[in-house]
Amino acid sequence: MTIQEIFEVIVRHTREILPGQEGRDFRLTDSLRELGANSVDRSEIIMMTLGSLSLNIPLVHMARAQNIGELASIIHAKA
Repeated sequence: MTIQEIFEVIVRHTREILPGQEGRDFRLTDSLRELGANSVDRSEIIMMTLGSLSLNIPLVHMARAQNIGELASIIHAKA
């Protein structure tokens, strides 16, 4: 799986969790926090993404991600 494919899964789940994101053009540099996701939302998006990808990666590894691109890269490296 590529970073782009992981990014697309993250975006799909972000749209499910955060209202008003349906038509948004997401970028790798977008921050979940800046999009309005609180800590529970971010955890839910990450857990849903890992579930969709059938991965079991501790959430602590995702804490340093500053944006969606970094998150996708971390998941890609740990997959």
